[in-house]
Parts: sequence; C-alpha cells; structure tokens
Amino acid sequence: MDVIDYKIYGADLQLVEVELDPKEGVQAEAGTMTYMEQGIEMQTGMGGGGGGLMGGLFSGFKRAVTGESFFITTFANGGSQKARVGFAATSPGQIIPLNLGQLGGEFLCQKDAFLCAANGIDISVAFTKRLGAGFFGGEGFILQRLRGNGYAFIQAGGAIIEKHLSPGETLRVDTGCLVALSPKVDYDIRFVGGFKNALFGGEGLFLAHLTGPGTVYLQSLPFSRLVDRITLPLQNQLNSLTNQ
Repeated sequence: MDVIDYKIYGADLQLVEVELDPKEGVQAEAGTMTYMEQGIEMQTGMGGGGGGLMGGLFSGFKRAVTGESFFITTFANGGSQKARVGFAATSPGQIIPLNLGQLGGEFLCQKDAFLCAANGIDISVAFTKRLGAGFFGGEGFILQRLRGNGYAFIQAGGAIIEKHLSPGETLRVDTGCLVALSPKVDYDIRFVGGFKNALFGGEGLFLAHLTGPGTVYLQSLPFSRLVDRITLPLQNQLNSLTNQ
C-alpha cells in the first residue's frame, strides 16, 4: 500500500492534490485529473492487479456496477523527485479523506462517491442487507466497499457532517443525504410515519435509520436534489412559454 501525502484546496468546489514519492502511485476515477507535474506517468486500464485479462474485466465490471467508469487511471511517479497530481470533484461539494487504516481497513460509500485512492486500495461492490433499504434507500441495493490501509478520497454535495454513533444510538437521515458509513453501522429504511407527514412533510416517504456503533458521513446537498432545484424552475418557465 503506497503511503501518500495530500492537500485539499477550496471550500466548496474542492480539489485534492496528492504528493507522490518516486515509484509511488495513485488510482483515480477516469476524467477527474486536473493537473500533473513533471515525472508523473499516466496509464488507463481495467485494474485487476495480477489477475490478467479476466481479473481486469471483473474489476472493471465491479466499478461499472457501483456507478464508476469501467476504466481506472493510475498516476505513478516515474521520476527521481517528488511530484504532485491534482484531482477535482465532479460536482459542487467537498472531498472527504478516509484513512482506511484508522477506520478498520474497510468503509462503505454511496455508489458514485469514489474520487481517488492510493495504489493498493480495493474498490468492490457491497449490497444492502435488507430489501427495504435496497428499494427505498436512495442508493439502491449497491454500495461501494473500499478496502485497504491507505488513503481513499470520496466526494459529496454541499457541506459534510461527520457523526460518531455510540452502540445502540440511532440517527434518522434523509435517504439521499447518506454518503458513507462504517460496516458495523446497521442500515435500514423505515416509513416516515403519519399521514400528514408522508403527504405534506416534503421529506419523502422513507428515512434511513442508522444504528451504531460506527462513523457516518452525511451531505447537505445531494447532487440529485441540486439538479431538481435547477431544472424545476427551468421546466416551469418552459411550460409557461409553451402555454402562451
């Protein structure tokens, strides 16, 4: 596992700059690289480590299922001095650094959250444990599982809230606002309750119930909600013009 240094720039539209020693590398979602200094070598492939063609195809399929690109790009420092490469988030929001070694070696994320990670981090598929969570959980049956001992970076919309749940402590969350959680956190979806709450509350019919112990990351503005807030006024204006 490569041990990388990093710096995050910006407040809302963030970029993470990764510093690589000679022969160190970082893997990133295709299309997120902003700049790279002299000495950085880029190679795009399907991953899979030493698994050959079939291993690469399987790794690419797993990423595609979780909402990422079929291909992944590796940036390695082929020079003799330190060099840096920068990756920008794909939507307005913030970047969360996850030190997997301090988080038990594993973390679960929403399916399109991955931005980049140190070489050696494994990105695979995780399925929600309950049928209700799969149908109504906002992220469907499929989540991302990040495994390893180094740094991984995920992205989320708006402001980021970190919650540490004690054993048995429960947090109710809008289903679209859940970004990432520890594997030990119990994740379930329940009806919001109350006829008026369901019809007029504006929060949807279901909430995510998260029960500790474990760490949970939340986002204040899911990308889907941002799109709705932009497209709804435009759609109303278009309908108004059409009816004239």
